[in-house]
Amino acid sequence: MTTTVPTVDLGPGLTVPRVLTGLWQIADLERDGVPVDPVATARAMEPYVEHGFSTFDLADHYGSAEVVVGTFRTSSPLAGRARFFTKWVPEPGPLNRSQVEAAVRRSLDRMRTERLDLLQFHAWHYPDPSWLDALGWLDDLRREGLIGALGVTNFDTAHLRVAVASGIPLVSNQVSFSLLDRRARTRLAPWCLQHGVGILAYGTVAGGWLSERWLGRPEPDWERAGTWSEMKYGRFIRAIGGWDALQAVLAAAHGVATRHGVSLTNVATRYVLDQPGVAAVIVGARLGRSEHLADNGRLFGFHLDDRDRAELDRVLDQLTPVPGDTGDEYRKPPFLTASGDLSHHLAGFPPPYPTRPGPDGRTRCLSGTSWETLAGFSRAVRSGNRILVSGTTATHGGRLIGGTDPAAQAHAVIDKIEGAILSLGGRLGDVVRTRVYVRRLEDWEPVARAHGERFVGIQPANTLVRADLVGDEYLVEMEAEAEVASGD
Repeated sequence: MTTTVPTVDLGPGLTVPRVLTGLWQIADLERDGVPVDPVATARAMEPYVEHGFSTFDLADHYGSAEVVVGTFRTSSPLAGRARFFTKWVPEPGPLNRSQVEAAVRRSLDRMRTERLDLLQFHAWHYPDPSWLDALGWLDDLRREGLIGALGVTNFDTAHLRVAVASGIPLVSNQVSFSLLDRRARTRLAPWCLQHGVGILAYGTVAGGWLSERWLGRPEPDWERAGTWSEMKYGRFIRAIGGWDALQAVLAAAHGVATRHGVSLTNVATRYVLDQPGVAAVIVGARLGRSEHLADNGRLFGFHLDDRDRAELDRVLDQLTPVPGDTGDEYRKPPFLTASGDLSHHLAGFPPPYPTRPGPDGRTRCLSGTSWETLAGFSRAVRSGNRILVSGTTATHGGRLIGGTDPAAQAHAVIDKIEGAILSLGGRLGDVVRTRVYVRRLEDWEPVARAHGERFVGIQPANTLVRADLVGDEYLVEMEAEAEVASGD
């Protein structure tokens, strides 16, 4: 039986079902170091395609997922009906074009294809401008035909804005979105709706916690929570108020599910599907171990009405919000990952920019722009516990970042300032003063709001004035002063 699954257009020639099948569980199935059987696992993909769930989401680091997809593509008669979205998650630090192309060709080889339908890029550290370089080179490869469309994963609203305003044609942003995690509703979804970027929502059933299985059950031993997904979303549960908070959500969702004759998981998934800006949701599959095709098919046989949404929102509004913007769980404490930190993802973050100690006891940071050489200045200088950052525009190498969007330029400037301060041993929270110069007085509010987003909780002394800037393309310039506390 074929399920009629609604579709959505992410971009020209990229029509996909509104429920994608996630293959991240392959990495969990291989936790003991033994790869899954690629032939048997590829065969287990066929029922999903037959039922209309014909797009699979994977990544270069989801164990052997790309190899399994390559096996499917070359062995299954259904391969022509399927699409495959993969991801590239490079280590933080400098990159060059050869590395970017090598990563893309590695995925092409594993997946046995000449073009990736959608490549989604993850950036670990925005103050390091290598993420801008990587996206630029990926766009070059898109134009050359190796990539069909570009997306990102776990981007916050500010940096999605920076990328799009800089001319990168992104079609999607894959982020966590569920009954427990509604961060995307605040800033990301409205921005995506306005600019035509589709949200691909994962974590919609919170690793299985949003199901009847846990309704009315005692709190588990969190250190033995089971799969990596259960461990990860167990941290989300504790962040939003703990086991009692989850039980309140489960009870509300169960009441709605009973009224419609569907599963609690259906209600949790349908709630996210109905959110403005959400193009599709991603539901994980443990291929060859368990499948939920019949349950997933019921998603499109009912609708949540005003009463349903009101009952759910009444409970959800009582939860402690997950902190930050989308993707912050991978960049800022508290790290809501399976291990509770980034130790299983990466070793650390190298300094974004080179520094040079001087004989005068001062240390200088250089960002590499031509202006620093031409005018004889440093991006920033540290003297004792003080760090002084020069007037900074949204320039990276010879490129303007942020296009004609004043807020995007402001975020790019703050990234560069943060990168300089980090390179000199400080952090953005050490900033005690900022000075902001805008070319056009009408840009003061979007620039001020960007400053407010990034310096929330820091609140340095600040001045904003209108001034003529060097270069008509620059809409905003900032400088900063920081004082590093002893022991930092």
